[in-house]
Amino acid sequence: MAVPKKKVSKSRRDMRRAHDSLKPSAYVECSNCGESKRPHHICEACGHYDGREVVEVETY
Repeated sequence: MAVPKKKVSKSRRDMRRAHDSLKPSAYVECSNCGESKRPHHICEACGHYDGREVVEVETY
């Protein structure tokens, strides 16, 4: 069995985990209505994508 010979320091352990953090989600402004939306996704507020209406959104 592989067993560490020496204790791994907090610094070395944390440097190894440096890339494991969660990245913030990317959001862009919709060109039609100005709401924030995910890039390359249909806007949930107005149903537009790439400058045209793709999905008809019901308004209440």
